[in-house]
Amino acid sequence: MPGPSLIGLTGGIAAGKSEVLRILADLGAETVSTDGLVHELLGTAEVRDSLVERWGPEVAPDGEVDRAAVAAIVFERREELSWLESLLHPLVRDRVREWAEALPAGTEVAVVEVPLLFEGDMAPTFDATITVVAADHHRMERAAARGHGSLEGRDGRQLTQEEKAAKATHVVENHGSVADLEGELERLYPALVAAR
Repeated sequence: MPGPSLIGLTGGIAAGKSEVLRILADLGAETVSTDGLVHELLGTAEVRDSLVERWGPEVAPDGEVDRAAVAAIVFERREELSWLESLLHPLVRDRVREWAEALPAGTEVAVVEVPLLFEGDMAPTFDATITVVAADHHRMERAAARGHGSLEGRDGRQLTQEEKAAKATHVVENHGSVADLEGELERLYPALVAAR
């Protein structure tokens, strides 16, 4: 029996990726977020030791990585962000592969949320990709509700929604209600099963 369809999920900031991931899980997909995997990796001794070697002990007081200190370094210095990504991205890819290999027999669809799917080098890993898009005014409302002011500063390293959509196998529009989104994903789901 073939393994599951491996689907990469991305979208702009506050477009609704997490909601799409939740709905796909409700439809029967196994799901994981690379943000969660990065969080786990930052808790490992291997990554902590690499960060301390590069940036000094102040990034891991009491032996645990201070994520705010790391964020301050990488947002101020682009070359340090590139270094961090070169450290984490291969580890994330390995974690995704291990996760996919450990899925229960009979799993039809496995969805991995990857915010920088097309900006990085993970897209070829997947059988198909989904980009979630939403109107800018919806995204701004959602971002503000989460305490993020504008989309621009956080969006600066990302491709535009239009660029992500052009690269994706499937585009999911999140302009209406949750029920609308659920309906759209129910209609899409058979194509995801068939992607493998």
